[in-house]
Amino acid sequence: MRAIQLEMSRSSNDEGSAGCILAIPDFSLSSSEEEREKAAHAQTPSTCRCLLSTLESMARVVLDNISKTYTDAKRRHIEAVRRVSLDVASGEFIVILGPSGCGKTTVLRLLAGLEQLRAGSIEIGGKSMARVEPQDRDVAMVFQEPALYPHMTAYQNMAFSLQLRKVAPDQIEQRVNAMAGTLGIVELLDSLPKDLSGGERQRVSIGRALVRQPAVFLLDEPFANLDAPLRRQLRAELARLHGQLRTTVFFVTHDFEEAKELAHRVVVMKSGEVQQVADPATLVRTPANGFVAEFIAGPAR
Repeated sequence: MRAIQLEMSRSSNDEGSAGCILAIPDFSLSSSEEEREKAAHAQTPSTCRCLLSTLESMARVVLDNISKTYTDAKRRHIEAVRRVSLDVASGEFIVILGPSGCGKTTVLRLLAGLEQLRAGSIEIGGKSMARVEPQDRDVAMVFQEPALYPHMTAYQNMAFSLQLRKVAPDQIEQRVNAMAGTLGIVELLDSLPKDLSGGERQRVSIGRALVRQPAVFLLDEPFANLDAPLRRQLRAELARLHGQLRTTVFFVTHDFEEAKELAHRVVVMKSGEVQQVADPATLVRTPANGFVAEFIAGPAR
């Protein structure tokens, strides 16, 4: 087991605050809970403990035969998700890939509790989500549009959910500054959203979600509205961040290039059904059917 060194520091204008190096064990997906427990409680400087609890928040996610049906304007039943099953290990990065309307965003919304299941069940961290409200699911979601509060600075946007949860002010400061340092946005913390570029706003949005230290991180095509060079840059940053924090991630996209760069496994969907679940190399080498072969070989949709 090797360790990832994560350099953390508080804002540059915090006099007397020392940076530190946090060694986060790089667990394989088969590592035992005992190893994670020991690592999470190892003695570290107090300014670094704010991200250690991320190790404890990692969660296995189980989708068991889930389905979702909508009724359209003509009262026809549209099955958006049909009997989807998936077992996701703690800390795994899952990419849900498919064309528009295939059900990939609906799966995220079902995970977040924003939609109700018609059938099947969802478990997060071994707990059924059947009667758990969205705010109590310990998940965080990032959308295509950052949707930041326009009257709040980047710092205030990132701190707001922690304030609602009545986290101690000193812990809020530590967690926001540590996450901002990880995302490279410390110098932007005093800026309003209108003064930030699209990529900077999306970094703040990602930081706002991750600073909560969620068990599961949901991203719905977060880079779709950015230009190609910026998308590549943010994909690289997201991959690096996941390597440090090891949060369980579901990432929705229609672009196989994104999937190849980010995913441990890719879930290919069509018309609400899973076509194949495999690592990117396996998808290329042995696609399950003609749709998978054509989709991953074609241009981004």
